[in-house]
This record gives sequence, structure tokens and C-alpha cells, in this order.
Amino acid sequence: MEITQTQSAGLTREFKVVVAAKDIEEKLNIRLAEVQGMVNLPGFRPGKVPLTLVKKRFGASVMGEVLEQVVQDSSSQALAENNVRPAMQPQIEIEKFDEGADLEYKLKVEVMPEIVPVDFSTIEVERETAEIAEEEIEQAMSRIAEQNQQTKPVEKKRAVKSGDVVVIDFTGKLEGKDDDRLKGEGARLTLGSNTFIAGFEDQLVGAKPGETREVKVTFPEEYGNAELAGKEAAFTVEVKELHEPIPVEMNDEFAKSLGFDDLEGVKAAIRQQIEGEYKQAARTRVKRRLLDKLAESHSFEVPQGMLDAEYETIVRQIAGADHDHAHDHDHDHDHDHDHDHDHGHDHDHGHDHDHKHAVDEKLNDEEKSEYRTIAERRVRLGLLLSEVGRLNNIDVSDEEVQRAMIQEASRYPGQERQVVEFYRGNPQALANLRAPLFEEKIIDFILEMAKVSEKTVTAEELFKPIDEDGEEAGADKKKPAKKAAAKKTKAADKDAKADAKDEAAEAKPKKPAKKAAAKSE
Repeated sequence: MEITQTQSAGLTREFKVVVAAKDIEEKLNIRLAEVQGMVNLPGFRPGKVPLTLVKKRFGASVMGEVLEQVVQDSSSQALAENNVRPAMQPQIEIEKFDEGADLEYKLKVEVMPEIVPVDFSTIEVERETAEIAEEEIEQAMSRIAEQNQQTKPVEKKRAVKSGDVVVIDFTGKLEGKDDDRLKGEGARLTLGSNTFIAGFEDQLVGAKPGETREVKVTFPEEYGNAELAGKEAAFTVEVKELHEPIPVEMNDEFAKSLGFDDLEGVKAAIRQQIEGEYKQAARTRVKRRLLDKLAESHSFEVPQGMLDAEYETIVRQIAGADHDHAHDHDHDHDHDHDHDHDHGHDHDHGHDHDHKHAVDEKLNDEEKSEYRTIAERRVRLGLLLSEVGRLNNIDVSDEEVQRAMIQEASRYPGQERQVVEFYRGNPQALANLRAPLFEEKIIDFILEMAKVSEKTVTAEELFKPIDEDGEEAGADKKKPAKKAAAKKTKAADKDAKADAKDEAAEAKPKKPAKKAAAKSE
């Protein structure tokens, strides 16, 4: 085999590989002999089919199999002999091959950049913590009481007021036409809960049981169902029953109805839950601060292919966020996928860069620039963390992955077995489970060496979102573009505590390609 390096520019390496015809022929014959022993054709005893006939019947498919293996082996050898650590799956382009002739192909690959981690003891970060206020526990108690509140029928006939629960039948017309989608019977509705379209509940205030009212509303422009979004609807609503809430008395009896021994037990459980949330928020913030420091202190070229792939991921996520947001008004269910997509996804799929910008055709230049900057930061941090893990032999044991898998399964009561089987039968899902564990270990490793100071902040400050560039949301700073920040702020407003998931996605360690591809073009 002849291996000739034809290009070395930046992180790109290109080789010309020539595999002699006799070597291919030898492998072909070996494989045909193996096939001969397995085939069963009419007129021949098993394993006794003449080799010439086997070659005639199966030669083409066997040759394809052999070529794939030859490319796989020779490209791996080419990389090994040239001490190349591929950052992504190499691109293979067959330049010449005919039966009986040498195989010639071009191997193009981006290599891992040289990464020299700084002395982590020189890094200084703050770990913010907050005290839990009794008021927060009381508020949580009130929410629990509200959620467990019972109602009773109103015996004395009176007008409906906000806070009451009504049982209603309703039919609706969309732009003047009856629409079965806008129909319901025996629906329980708490007035003031904003469960229905804005304005619907308000127009029932003052009605009396047995009364029928006409209610007019306009579906929001961003309503999840595009056929209803922005359109006017008129409902005929009959108030069938009126119920009023029964005040919950917060005492030991109420605590026992929740499964606790007494009220102090409820408070203790709430405090423990809040402590966990505070701890997670503190972790998220110190980790983000640390990543900011690492990003500032490391500068190295990143593989263009990784950068393009991460950029596409960000753009698709933004588009997905728009889609999800549009559905929020329809069914604001928190999917909480938490399947921790590997945004690096190893890039082992022979990525076609010819259509890499198709996903951003609706973005302006400013937005493209911003997202590309974010992508570069993510890739650089991911490569850095991966290198720190490699240099320091940090790994995730099978037992740790097993525990994570069981923990994940516990989130789906009644489906634990299916979840476990899913992970065991899906290597990529298992890798996605392992990746955040690996990342957290590396972060812990760095934090152990860094100078970490403690700072007490308010709960509001602790949960204040941090933008991708490390600045707190709402800070007085000039931003290159508004769109991304606006989207992040919306997400943060919805649940600032979910920021931990964004954090996990920000710097997922990037793994170099482990082996050469056998992709022939």
C-alpha cells in the first residue's frame, strides 16, 4: 500500500492511498472461499459449490464488501502511520478502481487541534449560594394547599365570581360557522385560572347557574393550532353548576392526607426540595463562570466541520424553540425530554457540507454571525474538556452509567423496564447518558484545582439566567443581535431553573473520530 500526503493546511490533511490489485484479489479470494463454505445451491452438496460458480453468483457483492473493508483498514493505517488524530469522520473519495487494477482513493480529514490546558490553579471563580427564606416555604405550602383544594356546590343561588368553579356546556363558532372542535360538555372550569382563551373566563363572571351566555374571544396569533390562530370565535356557554372552594386548613390532618406524619414533615420536605434546587442553581452558575474563564484563557483553531455541525444544531434548536413556543398556548406540557442530545454527536456521519447553510437561509447576517460565535465557543470548550479528560484519564465507569440509567428509568413510573431496555439496545442513547457524566467529572476535576470563593446572594440573583456569553440576562450591555437573547430570556422566564440543561449542552466534550470511515463516493 502506498500512502502519500498531498495536503497539510491548518487542521486539514489529505492523503492519496493506493492499494495494490494483488492485495485486493487476495482478500477477495479468501472471502469467496469463506462464502463457498456457507452457500447452498440446488444440485450441489452444502459447501461443495464450485468456486467459479460462487464467484459468478456472488462476486460483485463480495467485492463490494471486500472494498469497504480494504478502505476501512487502509485509511486507518494511513492515519496511524501519520500520527493523525481525526477530529471527525474522514472523507473518502474513490478516484480509480477497476477489477484487476489498483485501488486509488483520496482521504481528507480534519485533525484534532493541539490543545494545551492552562494551569487551572490560576483560575478564580465565585460559587454563589443563597439562604432559603421562610417566606418561600410558606408560599410553597400555599401552593400545595391550593392544588389540594376541594370544592362544594353553592347552595344559595348567586352570581358567579372569580375563583369559583363552574361546570359548563359550550358550543363554538369559528368565523360564524359551527366548529365541532369548539365544543364541550360538563367541563369544570375555575374562573381566573386562565385555563381557557384569554377573555373567556372573564365573560362568565356574573352569570348564574342555568344561565346561557354568548362569549366572544380571539385566538392568539401564536396559538398552537394554525387553523385557529388569530381567528375570532363565538361560544354559547351554559352554566350548569356552580361550586366554591373549601378553604384548606393547614394542620397535621392535612399533612397526613399528603402522606406525612405532621405539618413539620411537609415543611421539611419542601425545604429539602428547595435546597436541592438552590444547590443545582449554584452548580449551574459556578460551572458557567468556569466555562467563561476557560473560554477566555484558551484559543486554538477548531475543526471547521465541527463548527459547521454545531452551528446547524444551534440554528435548528432556535427554529425548534419557535415551533415549541407556538404550541405553548395550546398544550403547555413540559416535555422535559432531558434526553441530553449529544450535540457533538461524534460527527461520524460523513457530513455533507454542500448544504450546510440551508438551515439558516431565514437568518440575517447579524444572527448568523452571533450563532456562529456561539457555535465556535461550544466546540472549543467541548474539545478542551475532552482533552482534559483524556490527559487526566478521567472516565465514566459502567456502574456509573448503570446508575444514571436506573435514575432515568425512575422518571417514568410503570415504564422502567422499557426505558432500561431502550438504553441497553441503543448505543447512541447510552452514549448520550454517559456524556454529561463525563462532563461533570471534568468540571469537578477543574474546580478542585481552581480558586473557588463563596458568595452569598439573594434567591432571585441565584436563579437569574446567564446568557451564552456569560453575562446575566438584563445586564446593561451591548448585544450583537437581539433575537437569540430574546429567545433565551423567554425560556428563562418560563423556568430559570431549567438553565442547567442549557449549561449541559453548552460544552459537551467533543470526541475525536475513533476510526476511519469506509464511505466511498
